[in-house]
This record gives sequence, C-alpha cells and structure tokens, in this order.
Amino acid sequence: MILSALLVSVGINFGLCVIYICLFSILRKLPVHADVYAPRIVAETKNDSTLERLLPSSSWVRMAWLPTEDELLMRSGLDGFVFMRIYIFSLKVFTFAAVVGLCILLPINYMGNQIYIDFFDFTNASLESFSISNVNDGSKRLWIHFGAVYAFTAFVCYLLYVEFGYIASKRLAFYSSSKPKPNEFTVLVRGVPKSSTESLSETVEKFFSECYPTLYLSHYMIYNTSKIWKLLDDAEKIYRKLVSLKSTKQSSQRYGRVGCLGLFGPKVDLVEYYEKELEVLEDEAKKQQSLLNGKELRAAFVSFKSRIGAAITLNIQQGQNPTEWLTDPAPEDRDIYWAFFSTSFLTRWIGNVVVVLACTALTILFFIPVIIVQGLTNLYTLEILFPFLKGILNINVVSQVITGYLPSLILKTFLKIAPPVMKFLSSIQSYVSHSQIERSACIKVLWFIIWNVFFANALSGSILYRINVFLNPKQIPSILAAAVPGQASFFISYVVTSGWTNTASELLRLTPLIFSYIKRIFATESDEEFEVPSLSYAREIPNILLFGLLGITYFFQSPLILPFLLVYFCMGYLVYRHQLLYVYSPKFETGGQFWPIVHHCTIFSLILMQLIAIGIFGLKQLSLASTLTIPLPIITLLFNGYCQKRFSPLFKGYPVELMTKKDKRDENDPTISEFREKLITAYQDPALKPIKFSSTTDNINAPLLAFET
Repeated sequence: MILSALLVSVGINFGLCVIYICLFSILRKLPVHADVYAPRIVAETKNDSTLERLLPSSSWVRMAWLPTEDELLMRSGLDGFVFMRIYIFSLKVFTFAAVVGLCILLPINYMGNQIYIDFFDFTNASLESFSISNVNDGSKRLWIHFGAVYAFTAFVCYLLYVEFGYIASKRLAFYSSSKPKPNEFTVLVRGVPKSSTESLSETVEKFFSECYPTLYLSHYMIYNTSKIWKLLDDAEKIYRKLVSLKSTKQSSQRYGRVGCLGLFGPKVDLVEYYEKELEVLEDEAKKQQSLLNGKELRAAFVSFKSRIGAAITLNIQQGQNPTEWLTDPAPEDRDIYWAFFSTSFLTRWIGNVVVVLACTALTILFFIPVIIVQGLTNLYTLEILFPFLKGILNINVVSQVITGYLPSLILKTFLKIAPPVMKFLSSIQSYVSHSQIERSACIKVLWFIIWNVFFANALSGSILYRINVFLNPKQIPSILAAAVPGQASFFISYVVTSGWTNTASELLRLTPLIFSYIKRIFATESDEEFEVPSLSYAREIPNILLFGLLGITYFFQSPLILPFLLVYFCMGYLVYRHQLLYVYSPKFETGGQFWPIVHHCTIFSLILMQLIAIGIFGLKQLSLASTLTIPLPIITLLFNGYCQKRFSPLFKGYPVELMTKKDKRDENDPTISEFREKLITAYQDPALKPIKFSSTTDNINAPLLAFET
C-alpha cells in the first residue's frame, strides 16, 4: 500500500470518529436519550438552553477521568476493573514501544536504501520504506533492532509480572471484603447415581450426610422446567399485550380478531380474551409443576455450613466411578444458565467435540472473505478480475479508497459474526453459568480473529502456501519473516478502521439509539422499564488483544503502526471508562478470570515477535543476530511457567487462609443463622415457585408475573 492510500483511510476514519463523538456529546445532553447514554444513572437534567444543548462538549471526558479506581471497582465489579487494566497495561507497553520505535528504529529504517524512495513523489512512496525491509542486508544497524527486541521483551515481561500480581491481590481483596454469598457455601453436583430403593434426593442427602457429617447443611435437587419456562414466556407476552390494551385511550383498539395474523376469525373483546388466556396458562403451569414431583434430574446444589466444607468437596473426587458425583463450583444465583443441568458425562464430551469441529469449519470458511479482502488491496489483481472497471480504478481517489479503506471495512464487517456465533457454540458446551459461557466465547473469538485477521492476511498467498507453513515447521520463522512485514500497511488501515471508528461508535451507541426511537413510535406509555445493558467481554477483549498482538509483532519491523495504536488505546481507555461508569451494569462476576487470557495472549505475541525476528535477521544476512535471538522464546516460556506457578493458583480458587478468616468472621455475625436458612432456597428454580399470574393490570407499572410466597 502506498502512503497516499493510507492517508485516505486515516482521513475517512478520523472524520467518522469526529462525527460520532460530536453527535454523542450533543445527544447525551437531551433528557429523552437518558435510557441510551446513561441507563445506570437516569437523573434529572438541568434546564439548559437549547443552544447549549446543541453545542458539542467534552464534559464526558472529565466524568470518565475523575472517578478513582476504587469507585470504578465498586460500580463495575472486578471484571470491569480488570477490563480497564488491559487498557492501562497496553498504554504502558506501547508508550515504551513508541519511544523506542519512533525515536530510534523508524529513522534507522528510513535511512536505509534497500528500497528506492522518490522524495519528489513522497505521498506515492511505499510504506515499506519505513520498515525494516528498507535496511540494507547485513547492515550493522540491524544490531539496534536486535537490542530493541531484547529490551522490549524484558520490559513487557516485567509489566506482565507486576500486573499479574496486582490483579491477583485485587482479586483476593475483593473476595475478602465481600459479604457472604450462597455460591461460596455451595457446590454443583452432577452425575448422581440412580438407586432402585431411593429417590435421587434421598441418595444425595445420604451420601453427603455420611461423607461430611459435620459440614453438610442442605441440598436442592434440579428439575427439567423447560416446559414451565415456555409457559411463563407465553404469559409474559400476553401480559404485555393486556397492559398495552388497558392503557390505550381508544376503545376501538380493545376489539380485534385473534386468528392468523389478526386477520381472520370473529371480532372479540381482546382484554377479556387475554385475561382468559392468562388463566389457562396459569392452570397449565401449575399442572406441569405437579407432574415434576419425584422426577428430579441427576444434579443438585449441595450447601455446606462453611466455605471450607464447599472447597473440600470441590477438590476431592467423590465416588469410585469418576463419571459420577462430579462437583463444580456453584454459580451465583443471577449467573445460572439452566439449559444443561441434565446432560450426562458422555453428552458433554460429545458436545465439546462437536463445538471444536464447528469452530474449525467456521475458521476454514472464513478464508473466503479474507481472500476477497486481500484481492482488493492489489489494483493489478482487480484489473485482471474486473477489466471493465479499469477506467474507474485509474482514478486516483477511487483507487486509494478501494485499496486503503475498503478492505479493512469489509473484514471488520465479516468479523461481526464471530462473537455471537462463538457465544452460541459455547452455550451448547454444557456450561451452567453465563460467566463460563462468556469466558469460553472470549477465548474462541480471540484465537479465531488472531488466525483470520493476522495469519490469514499476513500469509496472503494461496491456501496451499498456508498449509506449507505447517508442513515445514522449521521454516516457520523464515516464512513469517518474508510475509509479515509486507502487510504492515493493511494492519495500520485495520487499526484505524476497526479500532478508532468502533471505539467512537461505542460512545454514540447508534443501534440502541435507533431502537429507542422505534420504541417511542410504537410503544405505549405502559411498556416496561428498559433493561440496563451489560458489556460483552467476549466481543471487546479479543479486539484489544488482537491490536496488542499487532503492536508487539510490528514493534521492530514497522514502528509506524505504534502511534495509531496509542491513539486507539487512549480513546478506548476514556470511552470504556465512561461506559462502565454510566452505561453498563455487570450481570455476573468471574472474579477477574479474564486476566489469565490477557497474560497468555501477550506471551504468545512476544514469542511470535521473536520467531519473526529470528527469520528476519536470517533473511537480512545477519546470522549471528538470528542465532542469538533463539534463546529469547525459551526464556519467555520459562518466565511464563514461573508466572503460572506463582499466580495461576490464585485464579483457580481462593486460599484456605482467607476462607478461614471469613468463616470466623461469620461466627460473630448475628445474621449468619438467617443466611444459612436462606441457603436452602437460594438456588430454587423460579419456575418451581407457586405461580400466580398477575390478573390486575389497572396498575400499568405492576410486575409481569407474581410469585406467591
């Protein structure tokens, strides 16, 4: 890509960012948009003048910047806190990289004469003139790049160690200061063996009473309530229609047809009709509840008198058959995903195999848009494939937009399908909590986009050439060294298109804004209150880590990417701090479990950079530097092994020392007895509670469904 094409891409995306931010700074001040831009803080707006409301302002930056880390932790939870630490960590890494890369490496690259540079036609110069490709083969200046690789690796490893320790300490402090929660005393038991003489509930009580006589407290069996939940969903839809009808002022709308699409059948009083439908659904739901008596699933929530009791049960094999009495940490009650409690050990294993195959197939199919994208970056290829467009492609501005902006836009559009698809695949892997699904989807999306954005675009030859990388593993460094530097311009364009623009559009929240207008047009004043959204970590964290990988791998090859990355991370820090404080509300808490993903991906990025360095030094005929770089991946892996031993156990569970302190503290808590009594029903499926659908809809703010207590 030539410099002018990159400038066009940067200009387009910079303009979009300015438009998005200006629109946000205006729209957020209008009270009618409070449910879009501040759903967590829907407060009264001062009576500002119309002119002031229509002028963009930067007060949101101050609102995002001023709150302390403790306030952020309190409002967004530990997961939100860890999410923002990713930005802080990235800013530290790439500030150091930018100083070294832009002040030292970039001038050295540009002073080389491996690539001819026409200073009188500078805007049409290739961006490779700013990369290591322009340094002469065998030049002693390459030793500066060698030293930069070692220094950068040492600096990143130091930050990783410090940050891992800091997050671990925050995780322990967060756990230590939290109030007693039911999941701390409870484990999920699956694979309960069937008995010909006892019910499953009696089997569970007998087993844990005998094995843990002083620790066992109670248990709650799990039932298949999918039919009841279907009835509840139907009742909720009917209730919404009923409330809407009762709130309308036009009596003519109370009458209509109830046949297909509301076009057939006799006209009836819809209010009476829907009230009768609610009564029928209530009777059917109660009937389904009665049919569940004695039909428990082979799974139960088992509660203990102390956290130590739950931890012991969780970490010891319970039965002689390793496929029975399987224990897992119990999720928080708000985090439970009820769909797969009844699956057997074999079903879960088969499901995991199917998901792996599906992810592999999706990755292979994604080669199609990648090939299209790479074809657009080459004007010569486009002229061969579409000769009738040759006249248009010869127009300078058009060619620059097509080669500079369009490829990264198309790739970004195709990648939008990855998070929802991976989340769906994770949801069928028999996970029992939304947080487990989110974490699993995050890992899947991460490696999917690393392969399809980085490797598939960097190795932009034929599919057979990509396969050749794996058939000749010894040639991986040299193949990467030959392929990766040439794609720097594409990745710079991708950073500004997918990074800058997406971050600015996160502020504007265009889709929720459009839906809010549609809702005002078609909804009545009786519609239920909006739901505060939550941040999708499976969508956001992989993108941050991908940009981190691009920055680390191109740090010494093409430092020109670094200022664009710094702008992205600065924007992201401010934007998402604002969103976590005023827009998103946490729906679950993993206790900082996303940080090990960040650590492992950063280690992978470092090793990838080092392998490319080995290959580049070899291609540049500096064999000694190539040889001396070989120990660096080994040292990095040893460092990673040490971090795993030092910090990873703190993310797999909590130390006995802390649990004991919390248990002793609970003994002096006068409310602990009441808390233990509530443990019995803490994990009761809401579908099994006595049901009475709300039949009084005169109060339009009444809840959809009422459960008898």
